[in-house]
Amino acid sequence: MKFQEITNGIYFCGLNDADRKIFDELIPLENGTTYNSYLVKGSEKTAIIDTMYPPKTQEYLTNLDENGISHIDYIVANHGEQDHSGSIPALLKKFPSAKVVTNATCKGNIMSMLHVSEDKFIVVKNEDTISLGDKTLKFMISPGVHWPDTMFTYIEEDKVLCTCDFLGAHYTSETCFADYSEELSHAAKRYYAEIMMPFRVMCKKYTAQVRELSPSWILPSHGPVYDKSDFILSLYEDWTSDEGKNLIAMPYVSMYGSTEEMIDYLKSKFEAAGIKVVKFDIVTGDLGDLAMTLVDATSIILGSSMVLCSPHPMAANVAYLANLLKPKAKYASFVGSYGWGGNLFDKLGEMLSGLKLEVIDPVLSKGKPSSEDFVKLDEMANSFIQKHENLFLAKV
Repeated sequence: MKFQEITNGIYFCGLNDADRKIFDELIPLENGTTYNSYLVKGSEKTAIIDTMYPPKTQEYLTNLDENGISHIDYIVANHGEQDHSGSIPALLKKFPSAKVVTNATCKGNIMSMLHVSEDKFIVVKNEDTISLGDKTLKFMISPGVHWPDTMFTYIEEDKVLCTCDFLGAHYTSETCFADYSEELSHAAKRYYAEIMMPFRVMCKKYTAQVRELSPSWILPSHGPVYDKSDFILSLYEDWTSDEGKNLIAMPYVSMYGSTEEMIDYLKSKFEAAGIKVVKFDIVTGDLGDLAMTLVDATSIILGSSMVLCSPHPMAANVAYLANLLKPKAKYASFVGSYGWGGNLFDKLGEMLSGLKLEVIDPVLSKGKPSSEDFVKLDEMANSFIQKHENLFLAKV
């Protein structure tokens, strides 16, 4: 496969994996993904920035041969995870004089995970540079966007910023260049929701830094490259902001319909008050869609049936995942139904305890909700409506 030139001797030498269905044995992929690697040809030296996912290593090496790459001086590792660093041992075998350029934290990870010997490394600190002749690589240590070992590499003369996982997307097409479509926006948001949202505060910090740098090109390690940096930066400025939208996420699991009846009742109340609601069936829905909703939600109401005196396992899974994803929601509550007893809300509340949400009084019904339960649901609805009005009507 012929490498695609991005600009002025900087090439995309990565690979598409359009048929991959799940990432990290956890994340469903709607459009497969890409593993982006970049070849930078200077007047004196040549560098590769990020490498390849191990199952694709042989195809990657074959492409280097077919594109006439006979010498590499530097292998820049922006991050140690193996979808980016996994082909480093094979590259060092092919180009034995090459050095791996990375930060101290990433060096330790690569040595542990890939057994690369210490003498193969050049360790860089923040704002260190390496010259390729007419091109200068500048390193920006950027821990906290996904892993503690992440850094960015900036090609100064061409204003090209390689951001590794940051600003990426699981999105494939026949070209490495962004199409700036709604489909790409969707893929980038899903990627942010599933991978970057737990690090929202750090993402906000680095989005501001990249905005100030004003690169001509942004080259992430998954998805397309951007020659219009405002496209992806504006999206991240929205997603990483401290304020959510006038939206309530309502994930639920309902074994015999009682919990769903309460969810639907609340949904009608909120929509009548002008609040957007996303009702999400945990059993049949895609958790990636729920994660995208949590990017924007100001409130979360989790509905669950009881199973053996405890929350339904699928509701517990959602509470656990939400706690890991750390959305910016401010308010939460629970609704649920039981048959003969147990502890529903305390256990779900414990699972969400890391979010520091203000919890509105939950509503639990024995079987189908009674008239008394609907009075309590009205009280819950009024509490959420008042809090949303206080937040959003003041901004109108």
